[in-house]
Amino acid sequence: MTVPLRHFLVGLVFLVAGIGVGIGLHLNVVPGLGRLAHVHLLLAGWICLTIMGAMTQFVPVWSGVTLHSRRLANVQLGLVVAGLSGFVVAFLLVETTWLIPFAALMLVGFWVFAYNIVRTLGTVDEYDVTERHFLGALGFFLALTVLGVLLAIDFTVPTFSRVGVGRSGVVGAHATLAVFGAVLTTVYGALYQLGTMFTQTELHGIDHRLRAVEEVAHPVGVVVLAAGRLAANAPAARVGGLLVLLAASAICLVLARKLYEMRVERTPMHTRYVVAVGALALWVAVSAPAWTSDPLTREHLLGGANAGHLMLLGAIGFVVVGTLYHVIPFVVWVNRYSDLLGLEDVPMIDDLYDDRIAAIDGLLLGGGSALIVGANLSSVAGVPVLLGGLLVGVGVVAFVSNVVLVLVRHSPHPIDRIVLGAFSPRRARGPDGAVEE
Repeated sequence: MTVPLRHFLVGLVFLVAGIGVGIGLHLNVVPGLGRLAHVHLLLAGWICLTIMGAMTQFVPVWSGVTLHSRRLANVQLGLVVAGLSGFVVAFLLVETTWLIPFAALMLVGFWVFAYNIVRTLGTVDEYDVTERHFLGALGFFLALTVLGVLLAIDFTVPTFSRVGVGRSGVVGAHATLAVFGAVLTTVYGALYQLGTMFTQTELHGIDHRLRAVEEVAHPVGVVVLAAGRLAANAPAARVGGLLVLLAASAICLVLARKLYEMRVERTPMHTRYVVAVGALALWVAVSAPAWTSDPLTREHLLGGANAGHLMLLGAIGFVVVGTLYHVIPFVVWVNRYSDLLGLEDVPMIDDLYDDRIAAIDGLLLGGGSALIVGANLSSVAGVPVLLGGLLVGVGVVAFVSNVVLVLVRHSPHPIDRIVLGAFSPRRARGPDGAVEE
């Protein structure tokens, strides 16, 4: 479990860096291509590294199989971190020739990740809904990284114009495959497991029909939307976009029903899932008219005009934050306390983090996100966006501090040794009755 934990911790570092760059952009203190650096820090850095760690941990658990290679899981992290770090520096320094080797490093890292998970799932006889989503997401990872490398090459050696393809179309396809393909497909697949497991509910009745709609509409919609944008074909992109919105509506209803039927006490994770459902529903409402009228314009890349933060921060961001509020304490609890269960008093998983800090970061993240999204949707720039960014930044620091404190308080080893792999030793009662490591 130290492998996914390292992914989560490094992802949190990129999250803090991405928020910092975002605030710096509004203060006009970020040099070079700061906006591209900001987007890649949050998407490729925080969200994708978190996805890589989560799949590495949960695919073997859910599927009842052994991870194909722990060594490859460590290699993928090093490759992506090295590639992304250099990629961001190249953007900030406007050294476009550096983009190519660092983009290639990221591509290799993501492909190693995809290979490792595919080999892990290769021993499964029949795939369930989560496994099918994860396999689809891996396919999107492969495609988007190829387009990413081609975009990096085109920065230095104009390539697309020679084959009659517009760069804006490739950017649109790349963003579509990244946000709606790799990331959102993973989130949907995980929610079918996490939404029921964390609420102690089951899919029933209309849930199964909604799931069937989403399973077809979402992947087909992503492919058609990406292809339509790549070929600058508005009708195709419009059909693909509407299918993506239909799938989002279906998953919204499924998760909302599970949260309503919840049989356990509410935790910070559930609260953040509620926010995510509301944000996703609002994103659908805002994006439907925009993608119906013009799905190709850059302003409508991630939905309705200026709706990018609503999707990335409100929907995806709150799902990831909410999930990490359970997963990181869970990883620590299993390594630190599971073998002591029944031998001595041990804390519950939700006792490992500080409820007060969780409440504070929830208010800060929620309030800051509301300011940013409200300003964007009303086309009001300036102070509201900057204030919202500052609130989100402080909320992120509070959230990261809370989960790091879990490690500090509940692991006998320093964080640097945890990151290097020397986690809490397993302990059990020996023949003489004493607890041994």
